[in-house]
Amino acid sequence: MLFITNRFPTQSIRTRKGRRFTFDLDNNAPSNSVFYCEKSEDEHHTEITSKELLRRVRDNNCRQILLYLHGFNNLPDDVFETTAELQRLCDQAKPEEVMALPLIWPSDAKQGIVQKYWDDQKSADQSGFSFARVLERFLEWRNSEDNEPESAPCLKRINLLAHSMGNRVLRQTLMEWDRYDLASGVPLLFRNTFMVAADVVNETVHEHEPGVLVSHASRNVVVYFASDDLALRASKAANLRNKVASRRLGHTGQRISIERRITYFRSTVTISIRPMTPPPATSILARFRRVVRLVWCSGIYFNASNLGAFSRMIRISARSFCAESRVRDMSVFQI
Repeated sequence: MLFITNRFPTQSIRTRKGRRFTFDLDNNAPSNSVFYCEKSEDEHHTEITSKELLRRVRDNNCRQILLYLHGFNNLPDDVFETTAELQRLCDQAKPEEVMALPLIWPSDAKQGIVQKYWDDQKSADQSGFSFARVLERFLEWRNSEDNEPESAPCLKRINLLAHSMGNRVLRQTLMEWDRYDLASGVPLLFRNTFMVAADVVNETVHEHEPGVLVSHASRNVVVYFASDDLALRASKAANLRNKVASRRLGHTGQRISIERRITYFRSTVTISIRPMTPPPATSILARFRRVVRLVWCSGIYFNASNLGAFSRMIRISARSFCAESRVRDMSVFQI
């Protein structure tokens, strides 16, 4: 598994191809440097540099890339586990169609849950500078001789799935990229962007708001929200400290509907939050896994006749995406 991170290693931050890379789990500060790595079986991974990672992505047999931005309270092992589950689900639907690639930002897992939440908010905002460099590096590579644009250009479609506070990272990344590197706005980079249980204010994707760049950079934006999401209800209360009283996008959906390229799905499926009172770390991961079965399959291949009205909306989204992507296999997925 390949991954990109701005977490500090226990080794030097100086990039060297082939060197050992071990996450410093005691350091929760975002690094200005970005590391392009390959996961190993143990905690000692290998740095391969941006040029090598982009080449491997281009040469991979998969037609589409799924970038995954994790949420709050996730250590690297949690991210790898969820990414492996995403990859398994995609391969089950259609082998060699999607390649999952996680973007790992510093998320605390040692402090109290409230202090941890505020620390992760700061890390998410600061990580925007780092991942903006990743997007700019991709544009440079795409037009360079390393990509062989005349003979073997990279034609893969890029999709992005952001969960919980990962949507804050996404918003900040596009803001910093637009501010420092782009003269005429963000390019249309993503085919589909899935905002799952988004821990950002519910007006963030509206015109003249910071998150409007998400719709500018994406052909399709799908927002999944659930009014019974207890974690996001607690997030609204936690943000009163910062004098922010707005509802969360993943809790109530849009404030007003003005962006036609954004599709909202309100989840009434009880499995999205059950069980309701396990330990926080396992609760967030388990709830996300159940939600992602709906989200990713709705974006590519989904047939859920047992989910009533919600499933009908999902199947409409799946058919339109499959027609657009020339995908014919609408495999049945068991939740």
